[in-house]
Amino acid sequence: MKKSGFALLIIAMVFAGSVLLPKPGFSGVDVSIGINVPLPVFVFPAPPPVVHIPGTYAYTVPDVDIEIVFFGGYWYRPHSGYWYRAKSYNGPWVYIVTERVPGILLKLPPGYRNMPPGHQRIPYGQIKKNWRKWEKEKYWDKHEYRNDGKKQKQYKEEKKERKKEGKGGRGND
Repeated sequence: MKKSGFALLIIAMVFAGSVLLPKPGFSGVDVSIGINVPLPVFVFPAPPPVVHIPGTYAYTVPDVDIEIVFFGGYWYRPHSGYWYRAKSYNGPWVYIVTERVPGILLKLPPGYRNMPPGHQRIPYGQIKKNWRKWEKEKYWDKHEYRNDGKKQKQYKEEKKERKKEGKGGRGND
């Protein structure tokens, strides 16, 4: 009986040791250092007009000291290498990783905010109401000529050709 009690004690100790003692395995330490660059606060006193950025379906807000772009129903603000997005031009702004920024915004030319004088300003109400339709119907592909002399000439020539072929006229543009 003493032997079986001793054996039972040994078995219990081995079992307890295997359950309670730490097991060899992988351990790791994850250190992440993030420097949070705060987005400067900027509040528009009224809905801002926008200007179409040629070659895109993105729009920028002229005459302000910050970069702010409207695209695809959202407002984007690049700042110090970070990107922020909001549903409204006044925020609230949420940080997004670069992979979530639409590619067209990452490819905007450096001087995209420097629009020539006379470039059409689009009231906020029009952009809010029409951006989907304009993108779907490729509005700017057809109307961008107004701001580009070369495109205007090309457009007029194409319009003449359509008239010759009987496909032109104001109603078919």
